[in-house]
Amino acid sequence: MTEPILSLRGVNKSFGPVHVLKDVNLDVHPGQVTALVGDNGAGKSTLIKCIAGIYTPDHGEFKFDGKVVNITGPRDATALGIEIVYQDLALCDNLDIVHNMFLGREVKKGPVLDESAMESLARKTLDSLSVRTVKSIRQTVASLSGGQRQTVAIAKAVLWNSKVVILDEPTAALGVAQTEQVLNLVRRLADNGLGVILISHNINDVFEVADNIAALYLGTMAAQVAKNEVIPRQVIELITTGVSAGVEKAGVK
Repeated sequence: MTEPILSLRGVNKSFGPVHVLKDVNLDVHPGQVTALVGDNGAGKSTLIKCIAGIYTPDHGEFKFDGKVVNITGPRDATALGIEIVYQDLALCDNLDIVHNMFLGREVKKGPVLDESAMESLARKTLDSLSVRTVKSIRQTVASLSGGQRQTVAIAKAVLWNSKVVILDEPTAALGVAQTEQVLNLVRRLADNGLGVILISHNINDVFEVADNIAALYLGTMAAQVAKNEVIPRQVIELITTGVSAGVEKAGVK
């Protein structure tokens, strides 16, 4: 197995008296989808916000590409090549696909926007992900389906030579066909060499696309295991109780 592109050790985070993350370890490998699962309140959102630089952990070590790094803000995470796609997607309905993909990072030629360069880069990125569901990259986001919007948000995240992409419930509220499209895209991200963190409550989606599964329980990492070493029932047990027969507890040898 390759060395992790992102490795967390002993990450702790508290908000006042509430200890949300407790000595959390996590490894994300390039070319793999790591599914981060856990019940509401398990600490998933807090953990990814620590990775994204929105929260600063109280304790813990982050390694990126084998080197210890300090992520003190979103710009630090972005500079490393960490991108996150939140559930709300952060897209502007009144802008077209190209302008959404470059929002806040527009390419300019002198004092004006370089529309041709942005359009070319947007098309190249979508083609690299084998996206075939978008008719025109000049469509407004308002005209897109839920699956197409998710596709644009993911393409926007990988446009900037990212190495790790975090996807927060990308199939939530999607139909069957759109869910399949998005899961295929998630798989292609990993096949292109990126490290992918997939947050999902849908165990079927997790088993369809993930390479390994990290289960959080009440702020602790119950286990991180290869998908082919567990069955759905064991993952559900990890999520609901923190333990499962036959699964080694995280940090216990």
